[in-house]
Amino acid sequence: MESMDALPNVREKLPHAILAHGEVTGHCHRIKESGEADLYSTTEGLFLHVRGSAVTVIHEEHRPVTLAGGYYRVWRQREYSPEEIRVVRD
Repeated sequence: MESMDALPNVREKLPHAILAHGEVTGHCHRIKESGEADLYSTTEGLFLHVRGSAVTVIHEEHRPVTLAGGYYRVWRQREYSPEEIRVVRD
């Protein structure tokens, strides 16, 4: 997650609060308090607006992460190898 000052002007609100699906495990990174945040799809990727004072990102294999109210860009972690830069998969 990367904190932002605002959301992109052109965006589509998504009907869920799932930040990323695990391709290998089937687990997902999601917002526990889904009613306190809105997730948007844009040409620049996913963006999150935490409307409440804080929300929790949960995943079955990781500790919870607390996000304060505000705007965030959602990005997938990448890893480097000599052949290519790959997106990390759960």
